[in-house]
Amino acid sequence: MSTPAEHAGTTVDGADVADEEGRAKAVDALCDELAGVEASGWYAAIEVTRPWSRHNPRLTGEFARTTAVRRYLHRELTALVRAGAQVTVRPSRAALPFDDPGFFAALDEDRVDARSKKLFLFGPERMALSCDRLGHYTGTPAESFQRHVLFTNYAMHVEAFLERFPDAEAPVRPGVQMPAYHHRTEAGDGVTLVNIGVGPANAKTITDHVAVLRPDTMVMIGHCGGLRNHQQKGDFVLATSYQRADHVLDEVLPRDVPVIPNHRLNVFLVDALEAADASYRMGIVHTTDNRDWEFNQGVTLAAMQRSRSVAVDMESATIAANGFRYRIPNATLLCVSDKPLHGSPKLSADAQQFYETSKRHHLGIALSALDRVRREHPGGLPSQEIRSVDEPLFGGPSDA
Repeated sequence: MSTPAEHAGTTVDGADVADEEGRAKAVDALCDELAGVEASGWYAAIEVTRPWSRHNPRLTGEFARTTAVRRYLHRELTALVRAGAQVTVRPSRAALPFDDPGFFAALDEDRVDARSKKLFLFGPERMALSCDRLGHYTGTPAESFQRHVLFTNYAMHVEAFLERFPDAEAPVRPGVQMPAYHHRTEAGDGVTLVNIGVGPANAKTITDHVAVLRPDTMVMIGHCGGLRNHQQKGDFVLATSYQRADHVLDEVLPRDVPVIPNHRLNVFLVDALEAADASYRMGIVHTTDNRDWEFNQGVTLAAMQRSRSVAVDMESATIAANGFRYRIPNATLLCVSDKPLHGSPKLSADAQQFYETSKRHHLGIALSALDRVRREHPGGLPSQEIRSVDEPLFGGPSDA
């Protein structure tokens, strides 16, 4: 293993870089230094000095698997340098192997200071483990994930995705738990689709790990049970909020914390729905951890009635809650596949016909909205609603 002395560090002062070409080269040097430190068997540290900030002038954090987040880091560091920050990359400490007892202790998220904002939200041990697990669960390396991530629980959406993007990267081995497919772009702002299967446990697992990649968006495009009289099979549901009966995140995010989708992303989805002349309803989605809630209806039905929910599913609130925790703009676009309260349960023959007619339409609407995000917000969607009250922005001089 190399020693830290071989990587004395690289510093870029935004005050000394006057043009975009110079900034790009300077930030490339910072990212190259990150990769070099990591290749030497060390965790890399980033130190940021922001002369405009009165309350948080100096931020610092450690990184691992920087190749998986290089494009994200390049974008964020460029914004910092452009604003006049001084950024230093240097070796921090020797990277721990997964079987080191200290590695387990370092995974505890409760030690993270959220005031460091999203760039430093995870420790290097957490990043290393999550990137490794992404490869295990999805059959594709973490480096393949794109800036926009779609989640589905049906293979039919995978079929539609591969029809749309026949050159998409697929899992390298069969039988993985949550296979991922990547429509890659040179800028890394393409789309990844992950078939997460059914249930909130899988939804939590995959978003726990995807979060370390700091994606620009996460969107659930699954199916739901429609709860209103005038909904029809094939109608869409755009979530405006969630009733969390999934339980998997209750210990880390109390259920009385409001969780809502990203407003701008929802606006883009509405526009895409309108452009497609699609029938849809906006409202609260009830997410349950009980696939057979119909067998013991009382508690679930009463909760859905109190909340005025328009749909029920098993993943959406979990993805949204983890998006909130990890400061990732997210949204939910569901398609009604059954109406459990109106004599129209999900039956095999009907379901297959419905899936075949809806899959391309559903995926196309979501992709249209993401295209607009990519065009109008290349630096990421506004995310003020998922920032802590004392959590600094990385922006310009208005940031305290």
